Amino acid sequence: MELRQLRYFVTVAEEANFTRAAQRLHLAQPGLSAQIRQLERELGQPLLDRSGRTVTLTAAGAAVLPHARAALEAAQRVSHTVDEFTGLLRGQVRVGLISGAATEEFDVATVLTAFHRDHPQVGISLTEDTTDRMLAALAHGTLDIALVGLTGAEVDESLGIDVVFDTRLDAAVASGNDEFGSRITLSDLRDRPLICLPRGTGIRGVLERACAAAGFEPRVEFEAAAPPLLIQLAAGGLGIAVVPALTADQATAAGVRMVELADPALHGQLALVWRRDRAASPAAKVLLGQLRIALGGWKRRSR
Repeated sequence: MELRQLRYFVTVAEEANFTRAAQRLHLAQPGLSAQIRQLERELGQPLLDRSGRTVTLTAAGAAVLPHARAALEAAQRVSHTVDEFTGLLRGQVRVGLISGAATEEFDVATVLTAFHRDHPQVGISLTEDTTDRMLAALAHGTLDIALVGLTGAEVDESLGIDVVFDTRLDAAVASGNDEFGSRITLSDLRDRPLICLPRGTGIRGVLERACAAAGFEPRVEFEAAAPPLLIQLAAGGLGIAVVPALTADQATAAGVRMVELADPALHGQLALVWRRDRAASPAAKVLLGQLRIALGGWKRRSR
């Protein structure tokens, strides 16, 4: 029995699908299946039921799963202990960002550059994705740290959260649009063409939850991955963009007019998120600390 076989078994159990597990492990599916079957032969019991559309645990598999996870975590702790004892940072740190988060204001690239300069033996992988997919990746252990937009939904207690940015969400309309005054309510958006970030993002989640509480579903007709493009679409008269509030000068330069969105007021939040129920590698701990220090210096409220 090998640790890698236990890792493969745990991954298939979590994904309930050999194809997805193979993709997550960066393996060919036949090779993954062969390793799982070898593990089952060594244990003398089938661990997975492959007869249905999804892969499920057998009774033996359900009994083995917590021990397999414990063995993997114990092996990881051994490696981390040795690294901490020697003061050596090595390995790989996997970081996720929401699209458009790496700006001059949130200069994540500078933090990563400084970390790499100080710890050249540590590899860094950086990906952009939606909040929902990154939270799932944290849960699966395929990300170590993520900068996400909070949706307003409760976050799993196993996650550590540090809110680094909190701003009002308002409505942006074309500068020549005089249909609204300086203030509208959320209910005024009912049945109007809206421009917003895609599903799974923080701002979209905040908007959808607020609209559901008000008894309607937002009519989002245009989506874009970053707020600047949303504002450009609003400037072209394609709808009302729900975006972080802009100053009057910023709005004028972008060709839009900001309308305060109230009753209720909505807020967008960016947060650093990490797993706190599992031992992080020494490298991930150091990078997380540096990101928290750097982003903590950029905390602000727009108004």
